[in-house]
Amino acid sequence: MITIKEIEKRILKTIEPEADAMGIEIVRVRMMGGQVPTLQLMIEKTEGGTDVEDCASFSRAISPLLDVHDFVDNKYHLEVSTPGIDRPLTRAKDFATWTGHLAKVELAMPIDGRRRFTGEIISENDGTVILHMEDETELEAHISEMSKASLVLTEELIDAAQARGGVPDAEDGSFDEIEEEGDEPDMEEDNDQ
Repeated sequence: MITIKEIEKRILKTIEPEADAMGIEIVRVRMMGGQVPTLQLMIEKTEGGTDVEDCASFSRAISPLLDVHDFVDNKYHLEVSTPGIDRPLTRAKDFATWTGHLAKVELAMPIDGRRRFTGEIISENDGTVILHMEDETELEAHISEMSKASLVLTEELIDAAQARGGVPDAEDGSFDEIEEEGDEPDMEEDNDQ
């Protein structure tokens, strides 16, 4: 996954077996600061069609795991949601799945003084992504060189998401996020990146 802190790695390792057993993939794990920090998890079903009940079920399943492993000391919020249409791209397979769509990519280290790029995903091969930009140049970068990436919301993306069944009906509550209170995180940074 792109830019993952040490605490996030430990959390991911702990909850992945439960996710696998439930047919769920973890798209993103993010510990965000604040007076009461938030542990944000983005999930999707392996077979697609993730809804608010899937988020709630996963939240209930992993809460005891998070408590037992005591990753955090005080209060925190647990937020479980779907990635949405203009989703973060955190894994190589995300880029492969959304080839042909616009993406925003931020690199950890600049290339020719530039860190932010927007372009069409041309390909993904063994974690190396090629983006074609408006100025007819291309960016070739490995996901390990990226600090963040996400799809850009376009009509084409909405159409593609609807065709895949990835656009929930706003009336059924699928856009809601599930939040629970838990313990506060250790705000460790991964300095190996």
